Amino acid sequence: MSWSLDLVPLPPCALLGGPPLSGLLWTVLLLFLWYCYRVGSDPPSHSGMLKSSSSRSSFSRSSSRSPVDPGHSVPKASAAITMESVEEEEGTESYLTPVLSHAPFPTDAAAGSRKLYRALQEYAKRYSWAGMGRIHKGLRNQARNNDRPSIQKPHLFYLPDVPSIPFFPRDAHRHDIEVLEASYPKILAEFQAVYQRGIDTKLGWSYQGPKGQTVFPLYTAGVCVASNCRACPCTYRTLLSLRTFISSNSLGSAGFWLLGPGATLGGAYGPTNTRLRCHLGLQTPAQCELVVGGEPQCWSEGHCLLVDDSFLHTISHNGGAEDGPRVIFSVDLWHPNVAAAERQALDYIFAPEQ
Repeated sequence: MSWSLDLVPLPPCALLGGPPLSGLLWTVLLLFLWYCYRVGSDPPSHSGMLKSSSSRSSFSRSSSRSPVDPGHSVPKASAAITMESVEEEEGTESYLTPVLSHAPFPTDAAAGSRKLYRALQEYAKRYSWAGMGRIHKGLRNQARNNDRPSIQKPHLFYLPDVPSIPFFPRDAHRHDIEVLEASYPKILAEFQAVYQRGIDTKLGWSYQGPKGQTVFPLYTAGVCVASNCRACPCTYRTLLSLRTFISSNSLGSAGFWLLGPGATLGGAYGPTNTRLRCHLGLQTPAQCELVVGGEPQCWSEGHCLLVDDSFLHTISHNGGAEDGPRVIFSVDLWHPNVAAAERQALDYIFAPEQ
């Protein structure tokens, strides 16, 4: 005998274990279940959207501070992030912005600034753009120097973000100052020997500025004056022993500076804020005064002053003929805040032959 089992499908109401439902109630139940499903899968609320948007904005800010490989293009989907990062960089005026963004050099820049910028590009091709952010920014903004406060206005090159004060403490260049002051007797003796031969252009002297100021240069605009260095061998060797002497570019000089009685140098600015002038006093009458950035100072024989001559400065000798000239040995040293990579680049950009 064979048995067969016929399965008869049960109505939905039976599956739910309740009394039979009419077709309308069953439809309402299905619509309710569909609604619950859709609510659970909908996008987050407005507060969640704001949080997500804030996260994207935070990501954009963090990514704007990271260098971007110039060899890879940015996909179109990130256009909003790119614009946002550029706006923030412009607002914060980061000195790395010009290098990272590859912003074009101003077309209205002066010919001299364009020449310096081409030299920077050539340097970067040979070496690297690393560490060139401040120099790049300084060259781009060179035309704005006329808008700087009148108290500090270097006429050739201004390096941004460099701490500046008219007179620097000895600790800024303690080693070189101690070397110069220890060599004071030898330097003074060699100056006196040169001075006694007479002041004449044929003997290596030159006239600078107003009447009464003469210079016996050992280095001028980064070039060694060989005949004058041979006349002062001890002084020349002292220069070579300095750690921060600017001897390889046109921003650096060294020599004996004389200012006669009654002479005054009117308000002037040095060419750059990347250097400090170290004045070693050799003969300093009491009536002599140096005013830098509105701050007066007097020289002292055998001691050094560190001066940022990119500030407005005046020099005066109010003594009489019996006092003789004021004599200092002036040496240009790197500003302590200029990094080694920047010094190397400036040596290239301001090379004497350019």
